[in-house]
Amino acid sequence: MPDAVILGAGAAGLAAAIELGRAGVATTILEARDRIGGRMFTQWDRTTRTAVELGAEFVHGLPGEIWDYIRADRVNVREVAGDFWSVENQQLSPSEFFSDVEGILDKMDDHEADESFAQFLERHFPPSGRTSRLEAVIDRARSYVSGFHAADPDLVSVHWLVKSRRADHEIAGDRAFRMESGYRALAQILHRQAVGAGVSIECNSAAEQIEWKRGRATVRVRNPSGAASIEAPSVLVSVPLGVLKAGSIRFSPELPAAKQKAIDGLMMGKVIRVTLSFRQRFWDSLRPPDHPSRTLEAMSFLFSQDDFFPTWWTQMPNKVPLLTGWSPAHCAERVSGQGTPFTVHRSLETLSRLLRVSRVELETLLADAYVHDWQADPFSGGAYSYARVGQDLAQEELAAPVEKTLFFAGEAADISGHNGTVHGAIRSGRRAAAQLLSARA
Repeated sequence: MPDAVILGAGAAGLAAAIELGRAGVATTILEARDRIGGRMFTQWDRTTRTAVELGAEFVHGLPGEIWDYIRADRVNVREVAGDFWSVENQQLSPSEFFSDVEGILDKMDDHEADESFAQFLERHFPPSGRTSRLEAVIDRARSYVSGFHAADPDLVSVHWLVKSRRADHEIAGDRAFRMESGYRALAQILHRQAVGAGVSIECNSAAEQIEWKRGRATVRVRNPSGAASIEAPSVLVSVPLGVLKAGSIRFSPELPAAKQKAIDGLMMGKVIRVTLSFRQRFWDSLRPPDHPSRTLEAMSFLFSQDDFFPTWWTQMPNKVPLLTGWSPAHCAERVSGQGTPFTVHRSLETLSRLLRVSRVELETLLADAYVHDWQADPFSGGAYSYARVGQDLAQEELAAPVEKTLFFAGEAADISGHNGTVHGAIRSGRRAAAQLLSARA
């Protein structure tokens, strides 16, 4: 019988396991998937010999939770670079709206009563007083919130957005980096250190029920051999918020009302992403009609108001023929559950329209495509979390231990403002491990 059982071998679960194992706590991780990493999910494109991320891709800023690992392991990292382009009124132009969007976001204040981002926009910028330029900037601000946070502007808490922005500023979050071998490199480092700390990891082991009382818990598991159970004095739950909201894991007795309210008050953002691998970088020679002196060779991001895939990015500064389409929030609702052929077809339609390249040409150049529908993933139930209006303190309640027996981690349970990030997940895992160790003292 282990001293602690951790549910989930994602960033949070692995980080917690390392701390516990090094403290001499016999720890077992139960992972429902057939792999470790959770929402770190790297594939390898043989055509371009490049990492393709189906989950986390960017290292946002300079968080020590990630950089300490990858520097020590000498992982090659590149900072994202290149030009930003936008499609407005069917015209392709260099993006010039970022400073204006920042100006809108800077007006958010968590000293006022909480409200949704949509309500904030209506109150500060009444529709009757908007110019066409301001209307366009407001649309971009809404797109930013739904794209970057995978959040519904009609639901997301302004207080939570302010906290998130403050946390980003502390780590230079406006900068973005990629690991050349993908987040798989970080997952492997965490796995290696966990095993080195004596942690046991069992994949294909989906927890279905936790029967608990103070100082003792039994986890009922479904694995390839059938039903099994494992007992421990402590259980650390690091599964994604979407799994908790779906009720995939039953608690007996039920979790305290305050904990359930916190789970209800947090939302799981929706995202579908597709990465298209082409035989050549066809966009290098494209010249926008309104800017004939420039090509898209240095394009890093492409923004639009497309209903399906409004945001695209390249691998700049690495010049490989990969394009990633991002379908967040309401856009993801139109694509989710439709299957890979539909998703690839729809993404090519969007790309053809935005870049004015024929579908036939794109299909001819297409070598491979990679898709993951995070909403349809039963072990995720969405992309990453955000707080609803009036629930900006729900993370603290979700992070609180229950009877010194149940502990909670994961990006949704991060209390530092870094929800939705890998470094936030790692922080939460370390925090939950410290709580568990304190309870054992």
